[in-house]
Amino acid sequence: MGSTTFEWPRDAQAQDTAALELWLAVHGWEVDPTVFMAGGLGPAVQVRPIGGAGQDGEPGLLILPGETAVYARDRIRIAPRAAVPAACGTS
Repeated sequence: MGSTTFEWPRDAQAQDTAALELWLAVHGWEVDPTVFMAGGLGPAVQVRPIGGAGQDGEPGLLILPGETAVYARDRIRIAPRAAVPAACGTS
């Protein structure tokens, strides 16, 4: 069934979009062609179940540059970011 995670890179290029589209198709999802968002870290991508809204009437999910999407039980969500340790200073 393929990998359950997909890392959407910063500064994504055409080959990244093609890889994402393939990964989504395996899981019954697609890129929403009606939504395009460009940003300083690269494009964000809106994804949705193939054919429209999800089970709960959700319009889909926005994946930002540098985020990892996780597929589980017919849903896609964003993986939690690793905790960044706080800087420790001495006085």
